[in-house]
Amino acid sequence: MRELSHVFDFCVVGGGLSGLSAALAAARSGLRCALVQDRPVLGGNASSEIRMWICGAAGLDNRETGIVEEISLENNYRNPSSNFSIWDSVLFQLAWQEKNLTLFMNCSVNSLEMQGQSIKSIRGWQGTAETWHVITADVFADCSGDSILAPLSGAEFSIGREATDEFDESLAQEKADRKTMGMSCLIQARETDSPKTFIPPPWATKISCDTQLANRGHDFRGMNNFWWLELGGDRDSIHDTEELRDELLALAFGVWDHIKNHGEHGADNWELEWVGFLPGKRESRRYIGDHVLSEKELLSGGKFPDLVAYGGWPIDDHFPGGFYHQGEPNRYIHMKQPYGIPYRCLYSKNIDNLYFAGRNISATHVGISSTRVMATCSLMGQAVGLAAALCNKYSCLPRGVYDKHIAELQAMLMEDDCYLPGMKREVSELCRNAALSASEGEPQALLSGVDRPLDGEPNAWVGKPGSYLQYDFGRKTKISSVRIVFDSDLNRMGKGDCKNHVEKNILSNFPLHQPPRTPPASLVKEFCLEARLPDGSWKQCYVETNNYQRLLRFQLDIETEAIRLIPKATWGAEECRVFAFELR
Repeated sequence: MRELSHVFDFCVVGGGLSGLSAALAAARSGLRCALVQDRPVLGGNASSEIRMWICGAAGLDNRETGIVEEISLENNYRNPSSNFSIWDSVLFQLAWQEKNLTLFMNCSVNSLEMQGQSIKSIRGWQGTAETWHVITADVFADCSGDSILAPLSGAEFSIGREATDEFDESLAQEKADRKTMGMSCLIQARETDSPKTFIPPPWATKISCDTQLANRGHDFRGMNNFWWLELGGDRDSIHDTEELRDELLALAFGVWDHIKNHGEHGADNWELEWVGFLPGKRESRRYIGDHVLSEKELLSGGKFPDLVAYGGWPIDDHFPGGFYHQGEPNRYIHMKQPYGIPYRCLYSKNIDNLYFAGRNISATHVGISSTRVMATCSLMGQAVGLAAALCNKYSCLPRGVYDKHIAELQAMLMEDDCYLPGMKREVSELCRNAALSASEGEPQALLSGVDRPLDGEPNAWVGKPGSYLQYDFGRKTKISSVRIVFDSDLNRMGKGDCKNHVEKNILSNFPLHQPPRTPPASLVKEFCLEARLPDGSWKQCYVETNNYQRLLRFQLDIETEAIRLIPKATWGAEECRVFAFELR
């Protein structure tokens, strides 16, 4: 068989949201980056193969920004009907168009070569091309979910639930065990304009009455995606996957048979749209890093000096028995506030050049019950990608970033519109020293260094379309770059049957006449920049007529004494909101 060798600065294994975010962040920072994915599509649990919607921090104004918000807004613009093929293409597009990023799709890593306590290269089989790929890199990131590089490299990892006395966790077990949260095969339904029949396969599980689905709400409308079709936590969540899939498929078809053919469920005009034949996993191997994140730290807000991401999904611990567990399938502890996630949870304790991000970070079983959701995973992936750029910049290893460059990493993350609780972005000296004014409204919020509403403060300039924000420098000044953050409505809600739920990236089920998804009404769609000429007149130096993103950064090459931003139209809101207008 053919074997090809490649050399990169950074190699990411796993193309879910954490791996994609890591690869994009690194590549955009100038690193030659490889992204190795063992499936034909990107997105992992969010892809068309599994179809779990992206969840993240609960609470007002806590929605994650950065790359995960960029993805969501791209999807809102390009995918009005929540088509999963278009969703897949949105993820693929971001990777494919990045010039510093090379994709290795359908490529499964199954061996590696070590050099001392570092990974020298990985070897993966690309079955579609009958090719072995050997990838050498300075730094690696394992975002594979099952942590495939751990057993191959000898990296320390854990599986299962800790005992109570290990981390003093209220949800821990009296004795440690190897049980985990299980995996799910989801189903989706579509409403039609006429009655539809359903004939189950003969091997489908027989569910004749609702009592067999006690504590398993099986309404197929709204945002119910049948996540409780879950098994495997009391078995081997890696090596038993094929057998568990077969059991889950029998349950999935059995549940839909129950909905259609046993009792009144209002499903006459609904048909089974899709069944997931690839289980979505929640938990397996968890790496051991320089810090292990635990329950008490989540509940106390995670006040870490090296915080590089945050979470806020409830501690959502699924019982290992899954579908067969008597009673509620999971238990919750809700967060009163977002919690910080420290950088030390994202690199290996004993393998010198190994990062990880996603549901395999250095956390306890209880800790991972919250950090495992995909918006949180994307934030951690983005942090890992930027940290890899610092490893390259300073010729250091991951622990060296913690020792000497953590403040620079935090600054880079905030510049990329990643919120870090309790921290403020440093506004450029050019803007701090300039005279800031506006034709209406209070502009000083632009200097707050906070790019979202927080603790009752809007941290935004508000004005009608056509009004302006202006910096006056008092002398002729060269402007080379612009950074703008518009309001994408971090509390935006779904539409139609999903209107009472926070907007997700995709629908769970498909009712007739579901309103299309659109860019948030609050986003500025049209704007321009004007520079003041020596005679006092103004000349346009940048024009945008179809913006649908929150964070915009672009280059300029002008000299002027003053510059102003004029938002001209939104996607529907009567007012324009700007969190940042920054020049360098």
